[in-house]
Amino acid sequence: MHFYQALRPFKAISFDLDDTLYNNKPYIIAAESELLSFLQHNYPEVASWEFGDWRALKMKLIALKPELGHDTGAARLATLEAGLRQAGCDEARAIKGAEQGLAHFLIHRSNFSVPETTLELLQMLAQRMPLIGITNGNVDASRIGLDDVLEFVVHSGNGLKMKPCSDMFEYSADRLGIRTSDLLHVGDSYSADVQGARGVNAQAAWLNPAFGRDESTSIGSGLLPTFSFSELQQLESIVR
Repeated sequence: MHFYQALRPFKAISFDLDDTLYNNKPYIIAAESELLSFLQHNYPEVASWEFGDWRALKMKLIALKPELGHDTGAARLATLEAGLRQAGCDEARAIKGAEQGLAHFLIHRSNFSVPETTLELLQMLAQRMPLIGITNGNVDASRIGLDDVLEFVVHSGNGLKMKPCSDMFEYSADRLGIRTSDLLHVGDSYSADVQGARGVNAQAAWLNPAFGRDESTSIGSGLLPTFSFSELQQLESIVR
C-alpha cells in the first residue's frame, strides 16, 4: 500500500465492480462467445461475422451517436440491430434479433459469483459504513452475489455518463445524503476510477494490479490517487 496523500475521514465507500471485486475478463469473453454463437446459429445472415466485425460497427455507431458510448446496453442493442439490417434482415427481424441477442448476452454476462474472499471483506466493511457500486458496465449485481453487501449499484446509461465523468459520483453522493468529498472510491482503472473520483474531490483507492492480474499499470500524468494497493484485503486496515 502506497500513500500519495494523507487519507481523510470518509463516510462511505464506492466500489468499481469489473476487475476490482473479481476478474471480469473470463466472464466477458464467455458472454461474447455465447452471443456470437447464438447469432450465428439463429441468424444465418450474420453467420460469417466475427468479433472484430461487430466491434468495428459499434465504434462507427458511437462516433455517430456519442451518447451510446456511455450506455453499454444501448450500444450493444443498436449494434446488433444495425448489423442485422446491414446483413440483409428486414426491420422486424433485425429488431427481434437485436433484442434476443442482448437478452442472451445478459444471461451469460452475469453467470458467475463474486469470490467468497471478496464477499467476506465487503461484509466486514459494510458493518462499519455504507458500501455502494459505481460501474461503467452492465453486470447484474444481484445475480453475482452483491445484493447483501452493497446498498445500491449505479450503472452508466439512462442519462448518467461513464466514469471519469462526474455524473455517477454526484448521483451516488446525493442518494447517500453526503458530499462527494465524503466518498472513498475503490477501482482498478487509473483513467476512469482515479480520475473520476479525484475530479469530484472524492478520495481514490487505486487497485493496481487489477483483480486477477499480475502486472501493475504505470501511473499516468493526471491526478494522483489517495493511495494505491495491490490486494483487496488491504482495505481492512483503513477502516479499523
